[in-house]
Parts: sequence; structure tokens; C-alpha cells
Amino acid sequence: MDFQQIGALDATYYMNTFGSRTPVAFERGEGMTLYATDGTAYQDFMAGIAVTALGHSHPVFVAAMTDQVQKLVHTSNLYYIENQAKLAETIAKHSCADRVFFANSGAEANEGLIKLAKIYHHKKGTGRYEIITLRNSFHGRTLTTVAATGQEKYQKPYAPLTPGFVHVPINDMDALLGAITPKTAAILCEPIQGESGVHPLEEGYIQAVRKLCDAQGILLLFDEVQTGMGRTGKWFGYEHYGVTPDAFTLAKALGNGIPIGAVCAKQFLADAFSPGDHGSTFGGGPLATRAGLCVFEVLERENLVQHAADVGAYFGERLHELGAICACEVRGKGLMLGVEFVQPIAKALQTALFEAHYLVGAVGNTILRLLPPLIVTRKDIDGFMDAAKQALAALV
Repeated sequence: MDFQQIGALDATYYMNTFGSRTPVAFERGEGMTLYATDGTAYQDFMAGIAVTALGHSHPVFVAAMTDQVQKLVHTSNLYYIENQAKLAETIAKHSCADRVFFANSGAEANEGLIKLAKIYHHKKGTGRYEIITLRNSFHGRTLTTVAATGQEKYQKPYAPLTPGFVHVPINDMDALLGAITPKTAAILCEPIQGESGVHPLEEGYIQAVRKLCDAQGILLLFDEVQTGMGRTGKWFGYEHYGVTPDAFTLAKALGNGIPIGAVCAKQFLADAFSPGDHGSTFGGGPLATRAGLCVFEVLERENLVQHAADVGAYFGERLHELGAICACEVRGKGLMLGVEFVQPIAKALQTALFEAHYLVGAVGNTILRLLPPLIVTRKDIDGFMDAAKQALAALV
């Protein structure tokens, strides 16, 4: 089908939750490149919102998925699943977690994490149920994860929301201390806030939060849906801060495009789930967990986590060059980067880059968001910078 036919079908039959999307449909991809229905090639600097860490159609990944589909796609969690057990082991061996539960998305994983925190305190009889999260956070689009998300624009249409969530400003220890009550069960945060414009936690702040949680019996939970799996130049975002959470979630890059989420917890917390307390029909099926195993395999084989750190540092340095054209701040770690301009030009720059065949994200009118596949090279970055400089110069 051509783009016009696809757009007409979408306009007629699909719920209008995304509004006017970027006017393109892709039919295939290879590495950093996506090919539109008219054959036009675009360089993907968003990776499907931090999902396709291995790039498009990685041959090892394609072979693994083809092999698994030919063997077995689904059995249900009534039975043992080899790939599920292997992937749980792999995550545990790479992280601070001892136990893993698999879901189908980041939102589902965060739902599971919230349930785990609540049932832990319920079974301990502490009477605690409140969870503190950060303003401008993003934890998903289910009713409970919307309640956890610290952005009113996502919450207002769905009131009343799940109660028990308290929101405080990022990196503000006084505000956090002021929000603690005898009902505080957990503190949930992203090591780097992504959806709101790439805002990292400060090292001193999160270390103080860890000490606070230890002193007061509060759980520390990390949402690593976007920061996990090498995105920041380390396997998991928490590794930048010299702390470990009591539990964290994964999704996005864990499946390289195959839907999967994971709740990863230390043993003492994982023990709060007993048979029947939580479950999933599709979560952790043979196909999705084979995808996760393949992602770990390729990340290790091609040293892509260290590569993300190295080329991410190079990308960050080069992005500062945009400041000579329009004053800006560059934020992030590894290949999770944001550029905030003093002028409201981000959306116009996103459009100009699309016209130059580069795919990027924009947060509001001031922040450019960059999440390329972890296979991105310095040459790819140089090409992007040439296009970005030219587009930015035409706008200011």
C-alpha cells in the first residue's frame, strides 16, 4: 500500500489517540536506516523511542526470531518456559536483582512493581501504602501508572485516579523529606527522566534518597524502562549513581521491538509475591523472552554498552556545537540525550530534520530528544550534526 492509502485507512478505522502523526509510513529497515513506502531512506535517531537498540533487522536478531517462530510462540505460564527461565537468570546475573517477573510492556512492568511494593507492606503489616514519585516523571498509561506519573496533563481526564501517590520536584531533598509520612511505602523514580525532556537525577540526591530509604524502611524503586539495557552507557541507569534499588523495571530495548517488560527485584522484596498474587497470560512467553536473550547476546558480543558510552560522549560533545547557532543546554548520559534551546524552535527543528531525512523527537517547543540505536557510529553522528546545524541556522 502507498502512504495515502495507509493514511486513509487510519483516518477511517483507527482511534484518534495520536492525532496528526509525522507524515510517513515505513515498510522496512536496516541498521540505522528506515525506508518509507515511497523508498525514501531516513536515519533513525529515535530507535522507536529507545526500543530498537540493535538497529533494524539485525541479522542475529532476525535469525533468532525466525527460529523461535518456527518452533514455538506461546504455551502460557501454566507450564515451564525455557527461554523465560534463561532470561530471568541473565537479568539477575547482570544486575542487582535476584528474581524477575515478565510482563508485556513498560506500563505493565511498572504496575507489577507498584503491586509488589504494596503487597510487601501489606504482608509485613506496616500500614504503609503511599508511593512518592517525581514531578514530570512518566511511568505509563494505565490508570495506576498515570496516577504515578507526575504530569497533570496525563491525569486530568481520568480522575478520580488510583489514590496513594505523592509527587515532589526532581533533585529536591527538602521537598522529598517534607512528603515522607508514616504511610510512605516506597519512592519510585527514573534515573533519567526521559519523556519530559531528559533530566538526570543528581548523584548526591539519589545517594541521599537511598540512605533515607534504608533508615526509614522505605523501598527504593527505579523505572529503568528507558534507561536500561545499555542506553546510558551502562547496563542499567542506577550504575551511574553508586546505589542499587530494591527493585527496578525494564522494557523497551529488552525486546528490541518485541513487546516485553520485566519486574526485577531483590530476594527480600520478590518474596512478597506468592502464587496467585500476580500473573500474566502472555508475559514471558517463548518468543518475547527469546528476543530478550538475543538482545543480551548481541549487546555483549558487539560490546554495545561500552560503545554507547563512547559514542554517546562524542555525540554529547558535538551537540554543544549547536550552542554557537542558538543557545542551548545538552543533558543526558550515553545515547540518551536532550538539547534544550532558549528559543521555542524544537518542533520546527524536528520538522526540518525530518525533511532532511533524520528522525528525532521533540518535547514541547524547546527540547530536542535523541535516542539512536546503540549501533550508531561517529560517522552517523557527523552526518546528523551537519544536517542539524544547517536546519538550525535556517530557523534562527
